[in-house]
Amino acid sequence: MLSRLRPDEERYARRMARIARWDRPIEGRGQRLRAWANMLLVDHGIFRLAYLNAHRVTPRLWRSAQPAPGQIAAFARKGVKTIVNLRGGREHGSWPLQKEACERHGIALVDFVLRSRGAPERETILGAKAFFESLREPALVHCKSGADRAGFFSALYLLIREERPLDEAMRQLSLRYGHFRFAKTGILDAFFEAYRREGEARGIAFLDWVATAYDPARLEREFKPGLLSSLIADRLIRRE
Repeated sequence: MLSRLRPDEERYARRMARIARWDRPIEGRGQRLRAWANMLLVDHGIFRLAYLNAHRVTPRLWRSAQPAPGQIAAFARKGVKTIVNLRGGREHGSWPLQKEACERHGIALVDFVLRSRGAPERETILGAKAFFESLREPALVHCKSGADRAGFFSALYLLIREERPLDEAMRQLSLRYGHFRFAKTGILDAFFEAYRREGEARGIAFLDWVATAYDPARLEREFKPGLLSSLIADRLIRRE
């Protein structure tokens, strides 16, 4: 008799099945139509065709939601040389369509995986400086909606790459871009606020604070998201 999978095992198995389906080149008209249908309907790309949430952070960096092939072509015409994917797993038709479009337009496609609802990982933050320096610029960074992870990446870029003030960097996490600081995604704001209290106020450089004092487990224990904002972000507009 076959044993039933635990709920976490079932979720993992479904995720692996989605990756197996989409993390491969598109072959034939039928696969292309299915990839477009998945991107538009399952991955909510139909809304991004109307509004990509695209903004220029600096002359060297753009931020946006997950772009469709035509939108990638438009960024290529603007001179974008690299697209940074913050989403990680290749679970939707958006991924092979994006990969194909980047190859067509000579754009490098690289990963820098971030979470939007958990404390930022120390190793990821400490690796950001070398990652920024490796980019062929101008670059475009995107997550699913362009609100949370794209904002966090842009804030890191301004702090580390551009050496801008913390207040200026934190403006990348704003309701202007669709970011809800009182939802679960507000842990990204809380990370920078922790640096303000524990690092900046004591004259400690950002990366030195991350390396020596930042405590991800404590940040997650202390952060309390608002119920209504979380319902809007997670259930109503289905943020990733």
